[in-house]
Amino acid sequence: MTREVRTVISGMHFLESPRWHDGRIWFSDFYAHQVHSAREDGADLRIEARVAQQPSGLGWLPDGRLLIVSMRDRKLLRREADGTLVTHADLSAHAGGHVNDMVVDAHGRAYVGDFGFDLMGGAPFRPTGLWRVDPDGSVHPVASDVWFPNGAVITPEGELRVCETFANRVTAFDIAADGTLRNRRTWAKFGEPPTSTDVGEAVGQAVVAGDGCCLDAEGAMWIADAVHGRVVRVREGGEIVDQIQPGSGVFACMLGGADGKTLFICAAPDFHEHARQAAAEASLLAVRVEVPRAGRP
Repeated sequence: MTREVRTVISGMHFLESPRWHDGRIWFSDFYAHQVHSAREDGADLRIEARVAQQPSGLGWLPDGRLLIVSMRDRKLLRREADGTLVTHADLSAHAGGHVNDMVVDAHGRAYVGDFGFDLMGGAPFRPTGLWRVDPDGSVHPVASDVWFPNGAVITPEGELRVCETFANRVTAFDIAADGTLRNRRTWAKFGEPPTSTDVGEAVGQAVVAGDGCCLDAEGAMWIADAVHGRVVRVREGGEIVDQIQPGSGVFACMLGGADGKTLFICAAPDFHEHARQAAAEASLLAVRVEVPRAGRP
């Protein structure tokens, strides 16, 4: 079906990790080193935090304090009530590359992924893990052999789903009462994993390069396809039942708005670091969909 895609905010560098929280859309701008929030229509744009080492994933503790992934120094930051940022957890002894996206559960446990290798420096691909950061800041490995963990959701039933960007799949786990992950399985398969560790060749083998994602009330996922310039709505197994191509690269998405039926999309010409640092060409787009948001984030 034909949908109207509108620009909510423009003139940014590279947007990621959109979140609908407290009646506002929140997101990170990697190369402006800022976390922003705005009203649904893009008005009242605010700088919520400045993160020198590059912000990414966002989430909230049960008491309302904001958690922010600080990518380059591999830390998880916490914004205190007075607005100051403090180190919530240090993942530098665990992560093999930039720390990236995360999802925070109702208990304040953050499930965090990392690149696993020097993506921007041209290193060969290698798998990495998932880390659970508990509310006290302690770090615990919870999964291994994850192929570039990226966007993640937690369903109302307590299932964690993680997009593995380089594996052509979404992987699911059950979250146990103690926060450990069990019953690992493939929730959606789009194709076979790449046969090369060369990033360029691996990207060329991506059917869906799952990046940021969100969950809807029917249990389907909207997933940003970082290679093919689209967001796709996916059901269990990997069936694509809807897609939106806004005419730009897309790297994350989030359902929100007053009724939960506005799909916000983080768009930019590409994901190349130096090009995105040099130009303010990224935007936050919005499109109306039929099924509202659910779960976390």
